[in-house]
Amino acid sequence: MQSVSAELARIVESAEALLRRVTEEESGRPVLSGGWSRKQVIGHLIDSASNNHQRFVRAALADSLEFPNYDTPGCVRVQAVERAAWPVLVSLWASYNRYLAHVTANLPAEKLETICRIGARDPVTLRELTEDYVRHLVHHLGQIGCT
Repeated sequence: MQSVSAELARIVESAEALLRRVTEEESGRPVLSGGWSRKQVIGHLIDSASNNHQRFVRAALADSLEFPNYDTPGCVRVQAVERAAWPVLVSLWASYNRYLAHVTANLPAEKLETICRIGARDPVTLRELTEDYVRHLVHHLGQIGCT
């Protein structure tokens, strides 16, 4: 997990510098089909960090994990990320992911094959879940020009 952790830390360092160059006005403009702004994408990535934090830790403490999926558009809407200050969103996203890099690096090796069931998706191991988290992050950062 050291390589996953190091990759996550590297991605955060690089993307944070780019995100901090985005103005408040630019952060709220739609950039994706469907009208999502950078604020909404970063809000989604904060939700992803929060949900995956719980998944990683709970899977490391259990013999298996069953965890519900989450309503992405609903979470973004309820949290009103478009009305949050851009620097606050960027700081929270970066800090949370730096912490997840730490958590990932310290997951017990003997728990990496724990089976995780997330919503109706096919089961994956904790190792696969952490690797997929980084791929998901890179995908969305790429959508907003940060990879």
